[in-house]
Amino acid sequence: MMVGNQDTSISYSKGDFSGALTEETIGSLLEIQAQRYPEREALISVHQNIRLSYRDLNEQVDMLACGLLDLGVKQGDRVGIWAQNCVEWTISQYATAKIGAILVCINPAYRSMELEFALQKVECSTLIMTRSFKTSNYIEILKEIIPEIGYSGDKNITSERLPALKSLVLIDDSEEQGFYSFDKLLISDESKLEEVRALSRSLHAEQPINIQFTSGTTGSPKGATLTHFNILNNAFSIADKLKMDEHDKLCIPVPLYHCFGMVGGNLTCLAAGACVVLSGESFEPLETMKAVESEKCTILHGVPTMFIAQLRHPNFSDFDLSTLRSGVIAGSTCPEELVSGVQDKMHMDGLLIAYGQTETSPLSCMTAFDEPLEKRVTTVGKVLRHTEVKIIDTEGEVVECGVPGELCTRGYCVMVGYWNDEEKTRSTIDSEGWLHSGDLATMDSEGYVSIVGRSKDLIIRGGENIFPRDIEDILHGLDSIEDVAIFGVKDDYYGEVVCAWVITAQGHTCEEETIRHYLSERLSHFKIPSIIRFVEEFPLTVTGKLQKYKMREMMEEELGL
Repeated sequence: MMVGNQDTSISYSKGDFSGALTEETIGSLLEIQAQRYPEREALISVHQNIRLSYRDLNEQVDMLACGLLDLGVKQGDRVGIWAQNCVEWTISQYATAKIGAILVCINPAYRSMELEFALQKVECSTLIMTRSFKTSNYIEILKEIIPEIGYSGDKNITSERLPALKSLVLIDDSEEQGFYSFDKLLISDESKLEEVRALSRSLHAEQPINIQFTSGTTGSPKGATLTHFNILNNAFSIADKLKMDEHDKLCIPVPLYHCFGMVGGNLTCLAAGACVVLSGESFEPLETMKAVESEKCTILHGVPTMFIAQLRHPNFSDFDLSTLRSGVIAGSTCPEELVSGVQDKMHMDGLLIAYGQTETSPLSCMTAFDEPLEKRVTTVGKVLRHTEVKIIDTEGEVVECGVPGELCTRGYCVMVGYWNDEEKTRSTIDSEGWLHSGDLATMDSEGYVSIVGRSKDLIIRGGENIFPRDIEDILHGLDSIEDVAIFGVKDDYYGEVVCAWVITAQGHTCEEETIRHYLSERLSHFKIPSIIRFVEEFPLTVTGKLQKYKMREMMEEELGL
């Protein structure tokens, strides 16, 4: 059947290509919004007790941009940021964008080996960092790579292991030998400011402005390179879907170093003239709910594990979350029961489900307010504007509707490529511009997409294909289960068998036989887990994604496989 120019019997969909995409750069858009909404709050950091209007934010961005130029940072230089959520993170994001430096987002959980790899891979000339985060002492970690920091009293860095690195900038009240102070880099100098303005005017939207390391759930870091055009247009699409305007306040508990935080959070607010609210250095359910209540936030983002933690918190009912109207839940598969719970108990009737990946800036699919409730809670919506998606089989052919296959995306949102890695770029983006996600999905005849798992997570038991999501969704219906992860482990006879890791809900007990009986009434026998383990927590990335490869490794080690 054909609808318009699209064949609805196959898994291909094209978004709305009417209307122009923005050609603004991040710096020019900040200037526009600072003139349009000078007194409106742009950025609130609850844990730092800092509030900045759009005028204040733009002024501080300009001052840091002057300071970076004074350090010798040039257009195209890579500037790393290794920090938890804070005002300085956002100022750094916009300051580097104004002078055309490429911001390199470094995972706050990185240790010395990972940090060295990232800094080497993209040849960072400057590293902006905090002193510590949680149990990590960043200065000690950095000194494992560059032990001579501060010995000579000179702030200029010379390192054989990191030859491109010249300057270290510390976000901290106390000074440290060998580091420039972030606050002292906020320079008010008219001649430097003219240089910043001239540089900003010379930039164009197609220039790379951000590198995101995508270790994700696979453990192999790749530097996805994104342009102003990529990420600003994605931010405008998200703001449009959320129907955001300058009166909104968006609470961001997700990390800024990740696309969800810096694009779906910071840049989406910039696109709408709305206000960013940082609830803490990292996600804490109590601090997030406190921030929503105290700042009267209207929008809240998060991954499924974050919303679960809030709903299950013993003090959940103590908070007035009634100002919330919407938000985006993304990052991993989302149980229908969780979506309903967030909508009902957190007043987020307009909760939207989104799908994407760092390589697509990040979102390619999203639900909408005016869609049927069933579609909003059971799918990741339809393809966004100026974007195409298709689902293909192992031969590269587009599959019929309802048939699982690999989801591919094409459009403005697709990254330039992986930094300095043509081989991995070619293996991810084909000759026709389609980015291959590695995610398994289905599409219905209306164009709604459902994610059924990662291709790496597909379990093949004795020739039967098993999608973990099918089992996880059913088990989320048990009140005694707070969360569950299904994955495959090696087996001599079947090739793989199904394993379940289960977190028991607070105040409940759960038995293996209860789980197996519950599933046996709803699923084929071969989908019922052979192995069930009750655990306190799952291994997660900083962004809250399940690391099933780690679970698999731990189980196979336990079983002596």
